[in-house]
Parts: sequence; structure tokens; C-alpha cells
Amino acid sequence: MISDTTDPEFSTFADIRRPTRWRSIGSLIGIYVRLAHEPAPRPVSCIQAIAGYGLAGDRHASPQSPRQLLIAGEVAYQRWALPDAALRENLLVDFSTECLQSGDLVHIGNEVIIWMTFNCEPCSLLERRCPGTLKTIGGLRGMLARVVRGGQIQRGDTIQVYRSSIPPISDDWQSRVLQVARTVPEGHRISFRQLADLAGVPSAYCRAFPRVLSRLPATLANRVASNASASTAKLWTGNELFDVRAHLPPSGALQDAVEHRACTTLPSAPLQGNTSGGTFLTLTES
Repeated sequence: MISDTTDPEFSTFADIRRPTRWRSIGSLIGIYVRLAHEPAPRPVSCIQAIAGYGLAGDRHASPQSPRQLLIAGEVAYQRWALPDAALRENLLVDFSTECLQSGDLVHIGNEVIIWMTFNCEPCSLLERRCPGTLKTIGGLRGMLARVVRGGQIQRGDTIQVYRSSIPPISDDWQSRVLQVARTVPEGHRISFRQLADLAGVPSAYCRAFPRVLSRLPATLANRVASNASASTAKLWTGNELFDVRAHLPPSGALQDAVEHRACTTLPSAPLQGNTSGGTFLTLTES
């Protein structure tokens, strides 16, 4: 999500940082996937990550979302003695997610690269499952991400981070809503539900959108409607929000990050899911 304004409120979106080399930060110790009608995440040994979509079979996989998967750190579980999968993460790592920043690229194993988008705030649903979480865990629930390059993820994979020049995305949901609305091209429209998906906020927040959008000039705010299909303007997909190809590391830097080791076949096969969600972005090597 790249800002098209110099308004101080959106200055963080345009902050460009100098890329660095890949560096190892830890390993993957748990993988969880939650199917459409299952009440809780299930642990798996390995899973297929799909570029521009998410994890195969997971209910949160979506091509139009900045929150395709959640990474949580083992530190949070140790600090608050939480039960397994209490944070509803997809990937559990052996380091604190506080070392990650929005805009970072994270390389998992030999193939997969994900783009860290923003911190995942504790919600009322999490509070109901684990009373007291809202007051204690703060920003340590974990960080959300999108899949940039797909492939297989398995427990024990090494994890490396690359501090890319992708502009950071705000943790504040209202700032994200305004940024998406600002990005809708002239002559296009999106619905409140699309806006919620693209900004990574719950659909229940749609009732607050008129108040939030009132901070924008009418020419921009009018590009978002409760029912965009009622307009004659062309519907906008939002693909541009997630196109970060210009910020990806050079192929040489990527090759340096890959460990050339034999892949071990684990006893349980990865879950298979619908891969028809489309791919916004793939990373290719020359």
C-alpha cells in the first residue's frame, strides 16, 4: 500500500528504507491450519503456501487480503503460559515477532517468501477464548503476512529476514482504510466489504466507514459505497495494493538465502486446498 499523499498522517506509508542482506533469525517450530468449518486450528507437519493467496486449505487464505497468515512467537506462549494455538497463528517460530517490521521479507525453508504487513491486534474473540489476553499480551500476538513466493513449508525450516524497501503499513485500522480509499482510481468503485478485506479489518467495522471516510475529500470518499454494484463505475480489484515486485531483492541476494540441502519427506502430507484464488504476484529467478 503506497501512499499518494504527503499528508503527515500517511507519512509512514511512504517511508523507504535501505535494503540489507538476508540474515538468519530462527526456525519454524509449528504449523497450524484452520479449515472452513473447524472451530480450532489443527497442527500439520507441512503445508503448501500459494503465492498471492495464502496457505492451502486455510480459511483465511484470500487474494485480496493483507492478512493471509499469522506468525506468532514462542516467547508469547512462554511468557503467559498459553495453551497450544491459543493465538490462532498459522506459523509458530522460536523467536519474538517483535524483531520483525512491516515491509520485511521472510524466507522460510528453501522456497517460500512472505511479506510482513502489520501487527495483529488482540481481539474480543481471542479474549473470550483466553480471558485476560487483551490486557496482557499487547502487541505480542504476532504479525500478519502475505505469501510472495509459494512452495512447501515444513516444521524445522530455517527462517531468514530481509529488510526490504517495501513501504510499511500502519497498525492503525483507520489509517489503512483511508489509504485504501485514497488508492481507488478515478472512475472506479469498491464496496464497504471490499474495503474491509483490502484494509485487513473485520467486516463488522463497515458500520464505522462513513465516519472514517468523511475525513477524505468527497471526490475520494465517493469512490467507496455500501453497495458498489449499484454504481455504473467500474469495480476495482485492488491488485495494485499488493504489487511489491519493484521492492523485491535481486535474484543474486535471493539465491544466497536458499540453503541447498536435501528435502526430507515428513510422515504426514500437506493439506490440499482450493488454489483457484488467483495469484497477484510471483517471484521468479533468472
